[in-house]
Amino acid sequence: MARRKETVGVVGLGIMGGAFARNLVKAGWRVVGYDTSAPVRRRLARAGVEIAASVADLAKAAPAIVTSLPSPAALEATVAALAAARVPRRIVVEASTFTLADKLAAERQLRRAGHVALDCPVSGTGSQAAVKDIVIYASGDAASIRRLKPMFAAFSRGLYDLGEYGNGSKMKYVANLLVAIHNVASAEAMVLGMKAGLDPKRIFELVTAGAGNSRVFELRAPMMVKNRYSPATMKQKVWQKDMAVIGEYATTLGCPTPLFSATIPVYAAALSTGHAMHDTASVCAVLETMAGFKRGRARKKRR
Repeated sequence: MARRKETVGVVGLGIMGGAFARNLVKAGWRVVGYDTSAPVRRRLARAGVEIAASVADLAKAAPAIVTSLPSPAALEATVAALAAARVPRRIVVEASTFTLADKLAAERQLRRAGHVALDCPVSGTGSQAAVKDIVIYASGDAASIRRLKPMFAAFSRGLYDLGEYGNGSKMKYVANLLVAIHNVASAEAMVLGMKAGLDPKRIFELVTAGAGNSRVFELRAPMMVKNRYSPATMKQKVWQKDMAVIGEYATTLGCPTPLFSATIPVYAAALSTGHAMHDTASVCAVLETMAGFKRGRARKKRR
């Protein structure tokens, strides 16, 4: 283990925040965490995270705080608790995907309380976060971003300073738009190949060897091959929030997104057919149903 470093707080210890916390602990940081879920708190305590009794108690211990939260309501509650904690100046790194309006409201409230807010969403899945294969789209106070470079390096492979607060989120919307499209495109290709009689493992091998490959295909197609979508690296239920954020932002700009828009019914179908808690790769199962394809059934050859 590396030499013990300063304390970092992590609020929200789910798939992403939990990965941040674990990697920080492995890198030698003292990590104080908080989550509303008791099972999650117990799991992270076993990984070496010191569990705070509240957000306020966490803020008393940590000069830098990373928030990774599931909803705008959770962000609002966390920011309110931090503002009310009456602690010295803290740097609050907001790593979730929310609307610009939500992010800006959080920044204003934290600034009024004497803190510095950074907008730092992450590009990558939960499985990538577990092995530090993620990048940080940082925006806000440049000096604070520079100061926290060692912390970011403990749980990511790249940090990019995009300047003005909010630019990190804008970049995340661009990246997630492509993720949405590539994920459904990957499933569409897998279903076409399987319905044509090709072995799913072979499809994966040859797509990754050719020009049609993508990082999303590499990450999600193995789940499609196995037809197994748990544990999730990004739950459909949570992804729906990200989809709504991207769509709303594109609409405010008057920017057409025909391919992104075409994926929306597929993700909606996944939610309505029992895949809400499954990985977003489960859109493959949706397209299999739409194609009338059932695995394990041999195709009858035409004479």
